[in-house]
Amino acid sequence: MAMESVQSIAERSCGSIPSCFVRPECERPGLAHDAFFQESFPVIDISGLGEGSERERAEIVRRIGAACTDWGFFHVTNHGVPLQLMDGMRRAAEIFFERPMCEKLQFSTPPGEMAAEGFANRMLTRDDQVLDWRDYLNHHAHPIWRRNSSNWPHEQSYRQMIEEYSAQVLALSRQLLAAISESLGLGSKFIEDAIGEPFQNIVMNYYPPCPQPDLTLGLQSHSDFGAITLLMEDHVGGLQVRKNGRWFAVKPVPGAFIANLGDQVEVLSNGRYKSVEHRVVVNSTNKRMAIAAFYDPSKNTRISPAPELIDEQNPRLYGEVLFRDHVSDFYSKGPEGKRNLDSIAIIRQ
Repeated sequence: MAMESVQSIAERSCGSIPSCFVRPECERPGLAHDAFFQESFPVIDISGLGEGSERERAEIVRRIGAACTDWGFFHVTNHGVPLQLMDGMRRAAEIFFERPMCEKLQFSTPPGEMAAEGFANRMLTRDDQVLDWRDYLNHHAHPIWRRNSSNWPHEQSYRQMIEEYSAQVLALSRQLLAAISESLGLGSKFIEDAIGEPFQNIVMNYYPPCPQPDLTLGLQSHSDFGAITLLMEDHVGGLQVRKNGRWFAVKPVPGAFIANLGDQVEVLSNGRYKSVEHRVVVNSTNKRMAIAAFYDPSKNTRISPAPELIDEQNPRLYGEVLFRDHVSDFYSKGPEGKRNLDSIAIIRQ
């Protein structure tokens, strides 16, 4: 059966959504996409990380550590990625999703193949999954040998832009991981070395207007399974973060990235820093575009807590994680919030 995009379903909608998108009542959004909260969500200017004084750098590292402790998410400003390049990426995504369906299907992923490169709308491999109100285009950006050029739009300008953008956000991810390592009292290269050669995916997400946004989600509740994610979004809003049992809508900041920790940093930090549940809600009037850059270990990498962070007062909280198994569990069983990471926690009486 040929894939039908969520965008196509939305365009022919008669005021209701198919049952395969309707989430159980306990999972439905109770907070609108633009119900932005008043509590201070961290916004961190990192310009001093590279060229500032030692004192300035120490203060930025402290603020990043505090954000990792309190939220697991923070906005990053003055990050060095050219705004012209960010705008170009947004426009490239818009142009792709404006293509006729027959053209987009040229880049569709094989059914049932997890994390495959190309155009798709199903995150999990289970047949009984409730679908997200989202289409996406996944690029395997790094290492270069992972790229399948047949699943990238063929225009040379498009490919050059993806390559330049992926290199810029890869460098930014490493810069942030160095600061996160330092904030834990570890060497600046500790997390980068533990992750090894990163597997980077660039995912363009398109969330069409939805006639019944109170019944579905653009992206179900989950924590990211890798190390760190950098998200570039438009002005619409829709990202929500779970903190202390409540959902908070994150207000977009023009020109900023949203950085969030993945499960592997929670393991490496022995639980000092958390990978946080988040989701995307949709609305009935505005489409939303967001581009995520994932910085993950290779499938054969094993991750375990930093020995320096374990002592009598701070016992080991996690066993060793083979990243391949962690990813497979996510895609085959479903994230269910943070169930996958919780399953490897060491239970203490």
